[in-house]
Amino acid sequence: MIMEQRDMKIPSELIPKCPFCGAPMTMNLRQDDLFVQDEGWYAAAGDTPAIIKYPFWNMTASNPKAVYACVNYGEAVCPQAIEKQSVCMNEDIGEVICDMMK
Repeated sequence: MIMEQRDMKIPSELIPKCPFCGAPMTMNLRQDDLFVQDEGWYAAAGDTPAIIKYPFWNMTASNPKAVYACVNYGEAVCPQAIEKQSVCMNEDIGEVICDMMK
């Protein structure tokens, strides 16, 4: 796959298939009702704060009137697909709240 990757994409014939139904495999991301919250998820949950962001990114992408706001010192990011609907502040949230209250 890596050898055939171009522009962050691989040829569709290289996508792994489910051994039971033959459907294309996908990453286990909280993006729909097929998300598997198993032991592996619980083990990684403490180190993966982005898990909570996926549903909000999805909701923002689905609603042209929505705005995604992220205040996260060192990691204020959003997907490119919702960039025009996002406000990302690479700041300390405590300082941002104090500034807003002034």
